[in-house]
Amino acid sequence: MTVNTLAIVGTGIMGMGIAQIAAQAGIQVLLFDAKSGAADNGRQTLKVTLEKLAAKGKFTDDELQATLENLVVVKELASIANVDVVIEAIIENLTIKQQLFKQLEDVVFAETILATNTSSLSVTAIAADCQHPERVVGFHFFNPVPLMKIVEIIPGLSTKPAVVETLTTLAKRMGHLGVVAKDTPGFIVNHGGRAYGTEALKILGEGVASFEQIDRILRDGAGFRMGPFELMDLTGVDVSHPVMESIYEQFYHEPRYRPHPLTRQMLTGKRLGRKVGEGFYQYQDGQKFVANASQSSTGASLSTLETDLSNVSVWIGADRAEDKQRLIDYLTDYDINVDDNDTPHPNSLVLLATYGEDTTNAAMRYQVNPEQAVSIDMLTDLSKHRTLMPSIVTQDNFIAQAYTLFGSNDKSNKSAQNENISTTQTNATLIAESTGFVAQRVLVMVINLGCDIAQQGIATPRDIDNAVKLGLGYPYGPISWGDALGAERILLILTRIYALTNDPRYRPSPWLQRRATLGVSLFAEQTQYL
Repeated sequence: MTVNTLAIVGTGIMGMGIAQIAAQAGIQVLLFDAKSGAADNGRQTLKVTLEKLAAKGKFTDDELQATLENLVVVKELASIANVDVVIEAIIENLTIKQQLFKQLEDVVFAETILATNTSSLSVTAIAADCQHPERVVGFHFFNPVPLMKIVEIIPGLSTKPAVVETLTTLAKRMGHLGVVAKDTPGFIVNHGGRAYGTEALKILGEGVASFEQIDRILRDGAGFRMGPFELMDLTGVDVSHPVMESIYEQFYHEPRYRPHPLTRQMLTGKRLGRKVGEGFYQYQDGQKFVANASQSSTGASLSTLETDLSNVSVWIGADRAEDKQRLIDYLTDYDINVDDNDTPHPNSLVLLATYGEDTTNAAMRYQVNPEQAVSIDMLTDLSKHRTLMPSIVTQDNFIAQAYTLFGSNDKSNKSAQNENISTTQTNATLIAESTGFVAQRVLVMVINLGCDIAQQGIATPRDIDNAVKLGLGYPYGPISWGDALGAERILLILTRIYALTNDPRYRPSPWLQRRATLGVSLFAEQTQYL
């Protein structure tokens, strides 16, 4: 079907965003809202926005007028009878949506596609009482619609393939990528986004690092646009926590989606985030601020950790040869002596580049003294940020040496022979012992969940990757991120964490296990012979 006209029912921010991209694509859009005056107000607000964009040269006056002419307010639901597609963007309530779709069936033709912009409800359930459930489909956009170039297309159990094809073509015409997802809780994006916040909350709950340290590691070291706690403050705990609980309940308490009591407590205490001036962070005049953060999660004051490196020697233990060479090159650049003996000298800092374990277990595995040991995360970009993890018995002088070595890229302040190293502007985070580093734990959970969504056949690996990257603003999609970091390394981290914790949330997805074992891309799909 070629779509020439569509109706938007519900003219809030989301509905008008969809209306904008449809009208700009040359489609006539009928605007209806049950609340008196809402459709007129929505059109007027959009008109002002479009005029500002035109004034900035985003499009011509002729294009502006053509778009505005395509936006038509109607006062009665019966006025949308002849449209090709209806897109519902009303309150997220199953009963109310079901009632609306039954009303729509009394108004439109049998061939008219009825689409819901639901973000969390079952499309099959919305269509359950319809006379023609085969033409009901999910068409889930993300806010702000004109900027978020992704839309999930979700067929219910009865939806015809032709309906999905029509909306895929329509999405492309409106400048968006349409990705097809099974009608499962969270679809692709809200499902794939569960790992980021829940694992960060678990790390915080274990006392591994403060929320601002976790944000910094994941933002500066791993490349996320916002840290998980910054993101929850922006979204609002009153939005994010119910979604966590909903996904967890709908998947019958699958451990991978387990929420954390802290956000429930914050919700109860009305510490909702930016909108109320306090969440994880505090806000004043829209600006984020935190209390003095000069204390590391190991309990040491960072200002006491600067030390003279002129006589320091470093012994390196690494799980991967390339990691060991990177560290040797780094130390050599700063004229630091590398202890290359089979066993470390008693005065040498023991630097362990390990994956998926704490420093205590790593020291036991390498048969070195844990009092000398500090682990370093080699999964992230060392040029941007370094994460260090002493054991619970590591001596302060070795912690100070490691922190001074990796604390900064600033070459302006250094003692005698080591004037290239300074902690004046720290580029490192000291964390308490954790079964796997902060970035390791969060990244492998994001990647593993993406793999498991593929294993469940919810969407193709390519659609999962594109949807998560575009819908959540991650630097990579989970599948391509796994390939970039190496599926074998991701599997190693998960396998070790799972073995040490016995927590089933860390069990590797069969999709990841098989492809890592075979050494093939995580995008590799098996031919179906059914």
